[in-house]
Amino acid sequence: MKLGIIGLPSSGKTTIFNALTLGNAPTGQSMGGRFDVLTAVVDVRDPRVDVLSRMFQPEKTTYARITYSDVAGLQKREGEAAGSGLNPQLLNHLSGLEGFVHVVRAFENASVPHPDGRVDAARDLAALDTEFLLNDLGVVERRIEKIQEGLKKGASKDKAAATAELALFEQMNETLTADRPLRVLDLTDEQIKGLRGYGLLTLKPKVVLINTGDDQDAPALAYDYPHTIVAPIRGRLEMELAQLSAAGDEETLAMFMEEYGVTELSLDRVIHLSYDLMGLQSFFTVGEDEVRAWEVKRGATAVDAAGVIHTDLAKGFIRAEVVHYDDLTALGGLAQARTAGKLRQEGKTYHVQDGDVINIKFNL
Repeated sequence: MKLGIIGLPSSGKTTIFNALTLGNAPTGQSMGGRFDVLTAVVDVRDPRVDVLSRMFQPEKTTYARITYSDVAGLQKREGEAAGSGLNPQLLNHLSGLEGFVHVVRAFENASVPHPDGRVDAARDLAALDTEFLLNDLGVVERRIEKIQEGLKKGASKDKAAATAELALFEQMNETLTADRPLRVLDLTDEQIKGLRGYGLLTLKPKVVLINTGDDQDAPALAYDYPHTIVAPIRGRLEMELAQLSAAGDEETLAMFMEEYGVTELSLDRVIHLSYDLMGLQSFFTVGEDEVRAWEVKRGATAVDAAGVIHTDLAKGFIRAEVVHYDDLTALGGLAQARTAGKLRQEGKTYHVQDGDVINIKFNL
């Protein structure tokens, strides 16, 4: 899963990036609209993986992973005649991401003045949304024109499919014109799959992080959209806690977490929010060679899970041996789970549950 951390200049997105990735990238440096990307791969720390690793004593333990990109170069448009602010290189990167973590400034800091002179989280959130919406509107309008032209000339081989596509894009055009993101639409999986190549930014799921000061409450924002999660975060504090964690200073870390009432580091909390946002769940494979966590969409079938592990497993799928993590750990092992009847044989259409331990039987 690849998520982009986005935000206007001085929003604190690099601070959040450091908190999520246990990094120490320089903060407080405006890129002045210049496109730049910092990328880090983060382990999804799951205590269930640790328990399974202790149980099976494998040669290797592998967590699920998320890639976060700190994307610089986003700016809001100035004036009616200004361009969209999304240069082709920046747009290409944004289009390739699966979702966004949108950092919105809500903190006051005299040493880091807001570019607009005062802090206004609702204004800044709307400004970047407008950039994405205008980009998508341009894409949608151009596609409508192309489909209409093809229908008039009789160039469309499948007139029914072209007509259906035109109806979909006209619906998207109405939504965007009403200043609403495309993720409000109730699209089918097939429609979403067909739209992937267009790089529509407002269609992507989004976590909105309201970046506050250490002792400040997040402002209330009217921002209720599907496939969207809004949560407060104390960015600078979380970065400092993450650096303590990276340094292995657990005693000082615990002291500061207690002092500031932090029960879970933002690394874990935002990852959980990201999982919820993207509709993901984890299943596990176990053995002497490796204990590993894998991610699949909620509602995925056993053959989908096989394909996540390796395409050959999906092609030659015979059946899946499945036991839930809770049953496996309560009973003490696979042999005990089999004896107790908790190790089941499931077919291609079985819907994988979060926490399933799966062994794929296949033949090519």
